[in-house]
Amino acid sequence: MNQKKELYATSFNPLLVKPARPLPEEIAVIGAGTIGPDIAYYLKSALPAIKLYLVDVVEEPLKNAEKRLSGYAKKAVDKKKMKEDKAKAVLENIIYTMDYDQIKNCDLVIEAATESIPLKQKIFDSIEKTVSEDTIITSNTSSIPADRIFSKMKKPERTTITHFFAPAWRSLPVEVITWQGASQDTIDYLCWFFASTGKAPFMTDNAICFMLDRIFDNWCNEAVILLESASASQVDKVVEEFVFAGPFFVLNMANGNPIIIETNTLQMEEGPHYRPAPILSSVDRWLTHRPGAKIEVPGNIKDTIRDRMLGIFFSQSFDIIDRGIGTKEDLNFGCQIALGFRKGPLDVMQDLGEAEVNRVMKKFQEERPGFPQAKGSFSFYQDFKRHVLVDEMDGVIIITIRRPQAMNALSDDITNEILAVLKDNKDNPSVKGFVITGYGNAAFSAGADIGKFPKMLGDSDASVQYAKDCAGVQLFMDQMDKPIVAAINGMALGGGLEVAIRCHSLIATKNALFQFPEITLGILPGIGGCIVPYRKWPDGEALFNEMICFGRPIKAKEAAEIGMVTRIVDDYSELIKGAVEEVNNLQGRVKRISDAKVDIPEITMPDEPMAGKQPLSKEAVSIVLKTVKDGAAADSFAEALEIGYKGFGEIACTDAAKEGISAFLEKRKPEFKK
Repeated sequence: MNQKKELYATSFNPLLVKPARPLPEEIAVIGAGTIGPDIAYYLKSALPAIKLYLVDVVEEPLKNAEKRLSGYAKKAVDKKKMKEDKAKAVLENIIYTMDYDQIKNCDLVIEAATESIPLKQKIFDSIEKTVSEDTIITSNTSSIPADRIFSKMKKPERTTITHFFAPAWRSLPVEVITWQGASQDTIDYLCWFFASTGKAPFMTDNAICFMLDRIFDNWCNEAVILLESASASQVDKVVEEFVFAGPFFVLNMANGNPIIIETNTLQMEEGPHYRPAPILSSVDRWLTHRPGAKIEVPGNIKDTIRDRMLGIFFSQSFDIIDRGIGTKEDLNFGCQIALGFRKGPLDVMQDLGEAEVNRVMKKFQEERPGFPQAKGSFSFYQDFKRHVLVDEMDGVIIITIRRPQAMNALSDDITNEILAVLKDNKDNPSVKGFVITGYGNAAFSAGADIGKFPKMLGDSDASVQYAKDCAGVQLFMDQMDKPIVAAINGMALGGGLEVAIRCHSLIATKNALFQFPEITLGILPGIGGCIVPYRKWPDGEALFNEMICFGRPIKAKEAAEIGMVTRIVDDYSELIKGAVEEVNNLQGRVKRISDAKVDIPEITMPDEPMAGKQPLSKEAVSIVLKTVKDGAAADSFAEALEIGYKGFGEIACTDAAKEGISAFLEKRKPEFKK
């Protein structure tokens, strides 16, 4: 069986799963020490109405946990990330208890106690005697295989590992471990549950340390071993090329030395080369610097550190893929969102090239014999889609943009991957059409990366070409005979909306939001955003004027009233079901975007144009007005698109664009002068 399908037997996008049960009403977290309260806060933030039990055998951690959760909620309110009424709901219905009998009605129990097999087995024995036979029971262990923990359970099919990452209330990933004792329904439900509550779950095999801990623990252990040749501060500084914070800084922050000893000792079952560095047991804190500090590292020491740390990074990555512990997609993605790497290991390899990776690994093998080496070709480890998940449902290809850390914002790489999926299946007779959607419940795509555009400000020709280069997937979609349906699962903004409107139909959840916010940056939607809406949905002309010229957002109901959205549904499950039905409805009925001119209402330039409470540039708005008007009057759709590209080139040469883009990059509000 395909390695990916062994882990993902049902679907790659967890929200495509049809859950066998609803969201839980009562949940228990066992362990009020380090990570348990953070898991509890995540659960209550995502599902404020649930009753949550935080259980410990000692009263003091429970008191501290209550203070911690209150502090989290207060900080969220103070930073205006949470409203007071929600904060109140989050803190209500939490029972801090030492009595296991109180959790008897829980639908889900997550254990987050000390990493001790006898202790965990004792806890699970108490849980199983207390809860119903339908209760799902999981452990948050980072390293102990599931069969060792759950071997004494009477109903192991409802158990598995769910490994959170610190801080658990904010960090996106959760590793859900597949093992022979767990039922597929349990695994599917947990992945669906975590995705439904804002996490990014991925499945890994039941190996020691699973997937991401193998990377992190050996990365840290190798850094400590390197102290024979360099200082902690030097190691941290060199690897800042690859991570936002070096291993010694992270170990200090997490008091992580005992964890590395424990996990690498466990990994020694696979060979003595995993032995933890002896100094780990005799040092409390490492002498290092804050990330970003200026530290000079001699060239020879820098090369030694860089090669060794890349060697362990690549070695563990090869081993994870070759043994099927995790998929290439999840490994690359997980290292970024869980461990703070700037790029995934396979991206780093791609940047370095085959010859350099081979040199690093040959040197690593000489210096650290016993560690895994690549079993496949360089191209094998590069052959995967980094940013989209591809599923099939009833002959329809579901393309999911998976970049939840950036609200599924688009990049050139993402649109190229979407384009590749369309091209690969364009002539496949078993494929009826396509659905494009976003990962999670928050966003279809909250825009597009600015990419290389800042370098082109002031250069009209370069900006026009940039807009054309970014339009590849849209132009291909325009010519497709097979239906493409956009399943809008939240926000569709800017460049994300420019992809959605080129689909042949749009289905949306009731929380969907549509907006072209480009004018607030002093630019315009240059990949058809000023052109396409008027030609596809002429009843929405007045509304599109407000959206494009003044950045007005609209909700799903308004979009449906003008024909832009075909159908509104309640949730993600209904969204995908409706989108697949729409693909079937559109068989042989795909319409091309009209070549006919469009009569649009006159747009009046206000004395002080505004987008909500934000002042806009009159200069920029006037260019948008002209682009919209000229595009509507063009004799063909192709000619209209050219007018849109040229409008983008013109606006790129304004002071407004320079100020808007600068403000965006500097994370401040723009101050337009004209």
